[in-house]
Amino acid sequence: MTAILFAAQRLTAILLAFAVALHLATILYAVRGGLTAGEVLARTQGNRWFLAFYLVFVVAVAIHAPIGLRNILREWTSLHRRVIDIAVALFGLLLLGLGLRAAFAVFV
Repeated sequence: MTAILFAAQRLTAILLAFAVALHLATILYAVRGGLTAGEVLARTQGNRWFLAFYLVFVVAVAIHAPIGLRNILREWTSLHRRVIDIAVALFGLLLLGLGLRAAFAVFV
């Protein structure tokens, strides 16, 4: 299981490197262009490319962050491994739920 988690975290790290860079570039473009929040939403609403991008972004975060947190908690705490695994799984589901909600809110 650890090898699978290791590979999953490394693969999502690659995705996140590109996603974060594109996300920051988009923010800089919007801010420097003087776009308001309403103008940004007007451009993203109904745009399937933005939705697809942010869905990939959200799923990658929901996989990547809990694995890293799991490793930190296992190294730095004396919590039982089962408790840590359940807690980070719930955290991942929370990230996924909130991220999907945000992505669809911007799309609709």
